Amino acid sequence: MSKEINQNPEQIARDKIDEMLRQAGWVVQSKKKVDLSAGKGVAVREYQTDVGPADYVLFVNRKPVGIIEAKREDEGHRLTVVEEQSKGYATSKLKYLNNDPLPFVYESTGTITRFTDYRDPKPRGRNVFSFHKPETIAEWLKKGKSLRERLLSIPALDETGLRPAQIVAINNLEHSFKKNRPKALIQMATGAGKTFTAATFVYRLLKHADAKRVLFLVDTKNLGEQAEQEFMTFQPNDDNRKFTELYNVQRLTSSYIANDSQVCISTIQRLYAILKGEELDESAELDNPNENSWLQNKMSKNKAVPVEYTPKVPIEQFDFIVIDEAHRSIYNLWKQVLDYFDAFLIGLTATPDKRTFGFFNENVVSQYTYEESVTDGVNVPYDVYTIETEISQNGETIKAGWFVDRRDKLTRKKRWQQEDEDTDYKRNDLDKKVVNPSQIRNIIREYKKALKTTIYPNRIDENGEYEVPKTLVFAKTDSHADDIIKIIREEFDEGNDFCKKVTYKIEEDPKSVLNRFRNSYYPRIAVTVDMIATGTDVKPLEVLLFMRDVKSINYFEQMKGRGTRTINNDSLQLVSKTAKTKTHFVIVDAVGATKSKKTDSRPLERKPSVPMKDLLGAVTMGVADEDLFLSLANRLIRLEKQITDKEKDRLLEFSGGKNLKQITKELITAFDQDEIETKAQIEIDKIPVQDQTPALIEEAKKEAQEQLILEASKTFNGELNDYLDNVRKQHEQIIDSVNIDTVTKSEWETTSVDKAAEIVKDFTEYLETNKDEIKALSIFYNQPYNRRDITFKMIKDVMEKLQLEKPLLAPDYVWDAYSSLEDVKSKQPKDALTALVSLIRRACGIDSELKAYDKTIENNFKTWMFKQNAGQHNRFTKEQVDWLRMIKDHVVSSYHIEMDDLDYTPFDAKGGKGKMHQLFGKEMNKIINELNGVLAA
Repeated sequence: MSKEINQNPEQIARDKIDEMLRQAGWVVQSKKKVDLSAGKGVAVREYQTDVGPADYVLFVNRKPVGIIEAKREDEGHRLTVVEEQSKGYATSKLKYLNNDPLPFVYESTGTITRFTDYRDPKPRGRNVFSFHKPETIAEWLKKGKSLRERLLSIPALDETGLRPAQIVAINNLEHSFKKNRPKALIQMATGAGKTFTAATFVYRLLKHADAKRVLFLVDTKNLGEQAEQEFMTFQPNDDNRKFTELYNVQRLTSSYIANDSQVCISTIQRLYAILKGEELDESAELDNPNENSWLQNKMSKNKAVPVEYTPKVPIEQFDFIVIDEAHRSIYNLWKQVLDYFDAFLIGLTATPDKRTFGFFNENVVSQYTYEESVTDGVNVPYDVYTIETEISQNGETIKAGWFVDRRDKLTRKKRWQQEDEDTDYKRNDLDKKVVNPSQIRNIIREYKKALKTTIYPNRIDENGEYEVPKTLVFAKTDSHADDIIKIIREEFDEGNDFCKKVTYKIEEDPKSVLNRFRNSYYPRIAVTVDMIATGTDVKPLEVLLFMRDVKSINYFEQMKGRGTRTINNDSLQLVSKTAKTKTHFVIVDAVGATKSKKTDSRPLERKPSVPMKDLLGAVTMGVADEDLFLSLANRLIRLEKQITDKEKDRLLEFSGGKNLKQITKELITAFDQDEIETKAQIEIDKIPVQDQTPALIEEAKKEAQEQLILEASKTFNGELNDYLDNVRKQHEQIIDSVNIDTVTKSEWETTSVDKAAEIVKDFTEYLETNKDEIKALSIFYNQPYNRRDITFKMIKDVMEKLQLEKPLLAPDYVWDAYSSLEDVKSKQPKDALTALVSLIRRACGIDSELKAYDKTIENNFKTWMFKQNAGQHNRFTKEQVDWLRMIKDHVVSSYHIEMDDLDYTPFDAKGGKGKMHQLFGKEMNKIINELNGVLAA
């Protein structure tokens, strides 16, 4: 300690640099005691050059490779100015050696360090956390070209199988790498294939730029598993092997990073723990750390625990870091993890906020919004249907004297009691303090009714039964989810398989339930509390039912993102028999989630009452902060007085046999100076008195405290945290079975009606614009008497052009838009081309209302037959009528009949052209022409 007081600022900086070098594996020597065989890497102080002594010359395998120019701490702001000086030393001749210019150059104050690799094209200095290891430099020299130079020769992208937005993102990102931009942000709508894009560019970096290792960073375990799946199934265009057959992919579940792993997938929490030399309980990876209010509070006061150099995980461990959902967890405490590594940073996000743009130096290499993805047909749009009930909006009162159930939240055991006083409850108390089954029931009942009449009315299967589209319900809590599931099964008159809970905490494996929801017929409805993370995509989803509100705009966007995925018709029909094609999804809003005020991110100033869950989460995550330990100890002291003996016994099962008093004592002891000194003294007494220096005593105290902190924090694990969090909550809910709810509103949101009008307008305008270019449209609009000449191929041409230029205007979606605006009596035709003809006829005014064209043909045929028979009693024989019906059926599917069609199915089996001539004689041509005209009228 005293040593530092007598040192000048230059000497202090040198001592820090020496320590940094040693940690990174360098042997530090003075120029008088040079021994280049002392280690792989040797740093020699004050080495003489032909332009004067260099502060440090770095040798690897006995050869000079680099220079460090040392400056005192207050020179940190001037390090870029020093570059000229350090470059002078790097290009000079070293004493005794006939060396080439040295490529690796550092400027450092011991606090700030900058590094330039002069092998780079346009060498540019960058800040680094510490020095690179000698082994790394040896490896770099062996490879010859630097990474930044290798990036320049990445070949052109093979665009096969990539969407336009993915091609733009990858090309622009690689252009950014070539320009040596350290950070880049890819904004891509949920559902547009962010992870696939990442797998593509990661493969290219490993193959073409010989990147050593890439880190794929996530903030929840669930996202990590999704990314791992994506890499496992990814197959590059230029190789018939899977990604994981070509490169080693490791998802970190401990602090061990395999030497041969080329892609590491990790949560940011785990990496933070690794850099602090701690193990991490997996329960700390379940929740997005950005949602933890204690950490938010702490970090806003700049008390983040700094990470330190970790020899096991050097700064050059990763060449590239891909940050998934980059808008969420890369600031404050977590930013240090990213600042630690000397790597290119690539952010992926659907919903960036201002901070995200700032963090990535506003280098947005591609922006692909949800709206653009919908226009391109990559994602589907949505409509909003609102359900409101009296109690959902205004709450109710439970009167004194009423007998009601009180239910234990955890055991769900009920007891019957008479209320002593009135209890008012507001909308926010629902499903927390009070459960009103009628309120849940009325929403579910109304949802069922609206599905059949308005939302998806055409979903009747071959047995005449209504098929419920795949629906995801967002619930507030596990308890709320259980109530919803019970009522859904009752109201839809279905069994257990019909409706399931999908959440991290269910007894059944959540992945298997999620897979069934995604790939099997049942469940039709899933209820979730926490599985909103991006990546949990269920493509066949057609309805999101919101029974919880959410204030964060990013979180809300992610919830919406569950429904946006497109799916091909065959896959959709495997799990939903009556669904033809997924053109949109519907948000059914039962809580005003689409209207409530949303914020950009969590406010930093919060009430001092941090949820217990967040304190527990922070301790489990390995945060060792006095405030945190004491706050938690305080809560546990209060809890100890509140809980029952039975609950205390149960707690021992999760805590490794420690009771609350013991746990609390350990938390307080970890920051008790007397305890720390007593524990340290035991170790100090083992050392001879003459060796007991102040630095050694300090080190012993530090180690003693670390031991105490570890002892206190390792008690906490996922199960104990859950138990402590739940046992302290209000134990009981009042079940209000007396107040009966009523639906006050059930309708399409006005924005959806406006959107429907916009779609119809777009469709009409598109037809108008193209009416002179597309033959079929030209006939519909300009030559109605020629409608008889419209062929199947002409209609197919219209459809193909529409799909290419306006994928949003799919016949299904336009039909639904008309249904929202006018009373459409016809059911939508099963065939998309027939629906398209119906829509064209409505848009250009041939039909005054939207009618299914196949039904129009049927009606026209009936009218024609009636006229034929009225004039001459039973003009046609039974055999002739059968032929006429075949012709009519052919026109229903092909819109037109040619004489040559009679040589093909189904006519050929009945004798073809010759047979028709035999039946109708000279009238044959006249009848075919007449039917073409009459049926298309």
